[in-house]
Amino acid sequence: MRCERLLIVLRREKAPMPLLRQLEFVLTVAASLSDASCFAQRSGYRNVDLQIKAREVLRAVGAARIATELCVEWNLRLRTTAGRADYRRKLISLNPRLFEHPAEIDRTLRHELAHILAQFRAGRRRILPHGDEWRAACRDLGIADEKRCHNLPFPASARARRYLYKCPYCKCDFHRVRRIRRAVACLACCRAHNGGEFDARFRLRLVSA
Repeated sequence: MRCERLLIVLRREKAPMPLLRQLEFVLTVAASLSDASCFAQRSGYRNVDLQIKAREVLRAVGAARIATELCVEWNLRLRTTAGRADYRRKLISLNPRLFEHPAEIDRTLRHELAHILAQFRAGRRRILPHGDEWRAACRDLGIADEKRCHNLPFPASARARRYLYKCPYCKCDFHRVRRIRRAVACLACCRAHNGGEFDARFRLRLVSA
C-alpha cells in the first residue's frame, strides 16, 4: 500500500516517464512475488507469470513444440533442492524458499528449463542429468556458468541413503534414499555400449539395504 501511494504522488508531481516506468515495473514484480508467496505455501500452486516466461524462453530457443505443454509450480515438498524438472510431465517445480532469495528465482527457472530443453533436443536418447547436453542448453538460455548444485542456505537433508545398488558391468556404486521400483540401468554403460538406450545387461542390482 505504501508503494502504491508513492507511485500516485509521483504521478501527481509529474515525475519523468522513465522513472515512472521503472517504478511500475518494480512494483509489478514485487506484487507478483508477494501474491505468489502466499499461495506457494500450498504445494502444487501454479505460477502463471513464471509459466508464461518459461514458455517464451523455450520458444525463443526453438522448442515451441513443448512450450505449450510446460507448467511451472511451487512445491512445498522440496526441501534441499531449489528446483526440479520432470520432462515426462513437462513440469518444473520450484522451492518456495526461493522467495527468501528473489534474485535466484530466474536463474533457478532457467537451470530447470535447461534440463527440459536438453532432453527435448536428445529425443528418446538417454542423457546425463548435468552432461554436455545440459551445459549446451544452459549456454543457450544465458546461464553458461551455471553449476549443477546451488549454494543457497537451504537445510541439509537428514535422510540416509540406505539402499546400495551396483552396476554389474562397471561395478560402480549407486546410493539411494528409496528402493528403486522400476528397471534402471547404469547410464554411463548404456551410453558407452548401447548408444544411450536402456540395456538390461547394465541394470542396477541391489547389494544391501
